Amino acid sequence: MSFKIYTKTGDKGETSLLGGTRVMKHHIRIESYGTVDELNSYLGLIRDQDIKQEVKDSLIEIQDRLFTIGASLASDPEVSKVKIPDLKEEDIEYLEKEMDKMDEKLPVMKSFVLPGGHTTVSYCHIARCVCRRAERITTQLSETSYVSDLVIKYLNRLSDYLFVLSRKLAVDLEANEIPWKPRM
Repeated sequence: MSFKIYTKTGDKGETSLLGGTRVMKHHIRIESYGTVDELNSYLGLIRDQDIKQEVKDSLIEIQDRLFTIGASLASDPEVSKVKIPDLKEEDIEYLEKEMDKMDEKLPVMKSFVLPGGHTTVSYCHIARCVCRRAERITTQLSETSYVSDLVIKYLNRLSDYLFVLSRKLAVDLEANEIPWKPRM
């Protein structure tokens, strides 16, 4: 017996959360984990670039955590008894340590930089923006439903990580960082 990817249960605009609760596909909970999924896809795109293996390994670790976050957001905390993986404070510390390692080798930042300079760097900036959107949607969800503080903290730290990664990859790929010079 083969497993079919289509179930036809969402044909009327509803979907199921982990645990079985049915909600509309535009529900903020779906928006939150859908945006995390979008972010995860962009990290896969970055990982597929010609970058150092240590960066790829770090991105795999982060992608795994994003699946954990997605499972948390896809679950109805008031109803579901489904066991999901845990996000831990160490996951946030991992991002901080990775940023510190990258930051040691970067020139001091004296102004904002314009996104771009190399396709891979641009992918990092896009992922950073998607991460910020995921964070905004998730904090909005947290106003009406339980969301682990660690999820919000992780997304906040991950957007910082992606900015530092963009700068590191700009150096690695010899891309030109263009500082923003506001007109006054």
